[in-house]
Amino acid sequence: MAQYFAEVIWLRGEQDFVSNRYSRRHRLRFDGGAEIAGSSSPHVVPIPMSDATAVDPEELFVGSISSCHMLWFLAIAAKRKFCVDRYHDNAEGIMENNAQGKMVISVVTLRPAATFSGEQIPTQEQIQELHHLAHDECFIANSVKSEIRCEPVFPD
Repeated sequence: MAQYFAEVIWLRGEQDFVSNRYSRRHRLRFDGGAEIAGSSSPHVVPIPMSDATAVDPEELFVGSISSCHMLWFLAIAAKRKFCVDRYHDNAEGIMENNAQGKMVISVVTLRPAATFSGEQIPTQEQIQELHHLAHDECFIANSVKSEIRCEPVFPD
């Protein structure tokens, strides 16, 4: 078993909390020392109570799925002796009401593009297989109910 920790810090300061016009900006601190600015999504809580320059939970959710998928993709590619030079993903999450009327991120679509070099360049079929295996192994994808799609991007 492994444990993971994130510290979330928010301070009211002089804000009028009871009027519901307080900033949702906060700090997220992770066990490795990384710290980022967090906020509610401006799609959920209007600016100025949200900070569009900070990362919101929905973005973190999509980013964690994309990051986990990439890490597994790289590990599997390395094991198969494919040399990945670059990996870039334009991941997207869709938030909408589910059948019970609750807001959920219903679909996460990954659009990874990988470039390779070396003696063994994988075919598009092999790249699809690498993505399929990465998806099957991704801890985050295995932990959520949302549909997660992967649509690799190939160079022309």
